[in-house]
Amino acid sequence: MNILLVEDEDNIASFMSKGLTAEGHHVERAATAAAGAAIALTYDFDVVLLDLMLPDAHGRDALERIRQVKPDTPVIVVSALGETEDKVDLLDLGADDYLVKPFAFAELAARVRAAGRHGHASGRHLRAGELSLDTKTRAATVGDGPKVDLPAREFTLLEYLMRHPGQVLSRQQILDAVWGIDFDTDSNVVDVYVSYLRRKLDRGGGQSVIETVRGAGYRVRA
Repeated sequence: MNILLVEDEDNIASFMSKGLTAEGHHVERAATAAAGAAIALTYDFDVVLLDLMLPDAHGRDALERIRQVKPDTPVIVVSALGETEDKVDLLDLGADDYLVKPFAFAELAARVRAAGRHGHASGRHLRAGELSLDTKTRAATVGDGPKVDLPAREFTLLEYLMRHPGQVLSRQQILDAVWGIDFDTDSNVVDVYVSYLRRKLDRGGGQSVIETVRGAGYRVRA
């Protein structure tokens, strides 16, 4: 799933991100309420994990903005504020769940899975131009061409690019998101896997579905 984590504490954000990434999810992070709301409204996410005590504003403000525009996006509040009135307040504002810090990662993972099952934010199919991707079967198609079943890493790479249609993503961004932040930054693995995808998806004589932006990175044509 594609998850937005709005959390200002680096240690907590790292703990949550690494665990969720190991579970097979892609995690984007924002450290302020304003940034979290802006990212949530710009892109589609399966689940938003929202802290309340943020440096610029209360997480309640971000929740209200998200609910105004994307009422179906599942939002799980993750906060040290564990009083009953805090929970009731946020649930009444539209939060789908409330998890009190500290928590066991297994509980967080289970709640994310439950929220994702009931969410309708990103849907099963991603589309960018003629390219479509079924996130359940991991099959990609271009136009009216045949379905192409993708191995796990190629699927994760294509899904990440397609969740940012038209946006130039640097090799470092792709490495961090698809292979993990500790991966060797001198590796050419991104270029190798983009080449794999192109061989499977590109049609002869046409433009590649994954565009190289010289000196910057890659993007999927929107």
